[in-house]
Amino acid sequence: MSNGITDSIFISLHRETFFMAAYGRPSLRDLFDESPTPHIAHPPRTHHRDFYIATDGSYTDTSGGLGAVIETRDGERVARLSLPDNAPDNNVAEYRALHLGLDVLASRAPASASVGLLIDHDDLAANVNAARIVADDPASVSHHDVSVPVATGLHWRGIRARINGFEEIRAARIPSDVNPAHALANAPDQYAHVNDEPARCILPESPSLDEQVPPPSRANRGGASD
Repeated sequence: MSNGITDSIFISLHRETFFMAAYGRPSLRDLFDESPTPHIAHPPRTHHRDFYIATDGSYTDTSGGLGAVIETRDGERVARLSLPDNAPDNNVAEYRALHLGLDVLASRAPASASVGLLIDHDDLAANVNAARIVADDPASVSHHDVSVPVATGLHWRGIRARINGFEEIRAARIPSDVNPAHALANAPDQYAHVNDEPARCILPESPSLDEQVPPPSRANRGGASD
């Protein structure tokens, strides 16, 4: 199967996910559940998170921005952010956006929380998961060589501190066109009002019995593994 066909199926799946979200299912959780987590073999749906963060960074020659959306697993919104930024390129903007989202969640959620990250930057998602795997087990061997843009500066260090500060965390890779933070990052002048939304710290409801029992893996269902 060609990459083009695979990408089309992947994007179609996410559009269906958002259609279901419109009928009452938490959108960030659904999107995370259906997305691959680089370098982590377990399907995301077997490990529901307490909180989910979608982030995006944008860059043009004349402007740039950072966007973030944070929700609980119940679909309750914790925060939305849309800020102008002057990153030197799009890669650095992605790192800055994730650092921003993690900083905000860290100020509103307990360290015992489990967190799901939704990122449309392949290398960043892979770097996050590889860094967390090594942090959880220093003796483990990562199959991904973490490489961070030099211009990111101290943002990667800040991201690592935040991801190690939560009980559990993993990143899922999503397509840009279904990233809920995309518009916030690309048009901060139009979405500045979201930064004035009241600060909220919402603890999600305890998971139901159904959520505590993992469903069959994708391999057992005959689907592709991550």
